[in-house]
Amino acid sequence: MKLASLLTTGLLLASSAFAEDLVKLTRVYEKVETLFPIAVVIPADGTQREFLALQRGQILILPKDEQSAETKTFLDLSTRQMEAANGKFEEGLNGLAFHPKFKDNGLFYLCYTQQKPKRLVVSEMKVSSADPDKADESTERVLLEIPLINWNHHGGNILFGPDGYLYIGVGDTSKRNDEQRMAQLNAVLVGKVLRIDVDSREFHNAYGIPADNPFADGVNAQPQVYAYGIRNPWGMHFDEKGCLWLADVGQDLWEEINWIVKGGNYGWSFREGSRPFPLRQDQAPAEAKLIDPIHEYHHGDGLSITGGIIYNGKALPDLQGAYVYGDFVLGKIWALRANDEGKVDSNSLLYTSPQTPGNDPKKKPTVLVKPTAFCADANGEMLVLDWNGAIYRLAK
Repeated sequence: MKLASLLTTGLLLASSAFAEDLVKLTRVYEKVETLFPIAVVIPADGTQREFLALQRGQILILPKDEQSAETKTFLDLSTRQMEAANGKFEEGLNGLAFHPKFKDNGLFYLCYTQQKPKRLVVSEMKVSSADPDKADESTERVLLEIPLINWNHHGGNILFGPDGYLYIGVGDTSKRNDEQRMAQLNAVLVGKVLRIDVDSREFHNAYGIPADNPFADGVNAQPQVYAYGIRNPWGMHFDEKGCLWLADVGQDLWEEINWIVKGGNYGWSFREGSRPFPLRQDQAPAEAKLIDPIHEYHHGDGLSITGGIIYNGKALPDLQGAYVYGDFVLGKIWALRANDEGKVDSNSLLYTSPQTPGNDPKKKPTVLVKPTAFCADANGEMLVLDWNGAIYRLAK
């Protein structure tokens, strides 16, 4: 059956355990060391350079020739001890974004963890004046530091919106259950989507607060907060219509995809997905307007969502306009279509990672592809980054 018919009719369900893959993953950049990749970002400077960010702190410029091993090291922060001594895998470099006017000002932004005290750092840095393929680490300017309690649930994805402001996804910094009830507390910056103006210095001489931020006056809330009730955001994307897609990693039962709106409350930890969270005894205030996800899936279908992007490439015309995302633990990839009101028309399973059982029957099988990000390459085709250290391109 053709890919187009399955996507159009939605006959292929996410729970189809034995469904035939509708797409394949073609390995690219096989000779490049890509352990723990978290993003491929292309600045709007006309060079079409692909910057690969690795969670251990390196940013590489990928070669034009996909068969080459010759990368350029744009920045290396691997000596900064971003991770705790026990090597918790969510810590490190988790965000990279280039200023919309990078071609003129050479500015880019990072989001990474630091220890003692444990914190999330958002900083600005500039490209070297002597070499456009090198960052000048001496130019780093810290914009924002957010205290963290635990090694997990800090998010760290960053991106610029069509409004020119920097959006920052921050998790609830809880091991489980949102123990400190941070996600609903707007006096703190965790469990939120933040929005700041990097072109201003009026707030603590570091950045600006957009005038239309929902709590811009700073009364009973932090003015950086744009949306709240978030658990562990991993994967933010603006589509061509300016809609902000955010995947929020669930805890016990549900993974979710949200459309983020200014001032929106997405429910955690009163709810997980659209359902009450049973480990929280108190109820949401009567006046609270909790926004449902546009899509959620049960832990029978996957265990940790990786947010995606809208596909706008040419190689897979049947996928045009679909939001392609995946599951980190089970190695699945889906294509979701939604109308302008956020109603899902179809959600089709495209691919399920092969698994290897290993030598010990008591251990769980090893998933060979664990997607950490979905990114557009220089030609607009979709790259799938694999935590195990590979980069793939979505193909027929």
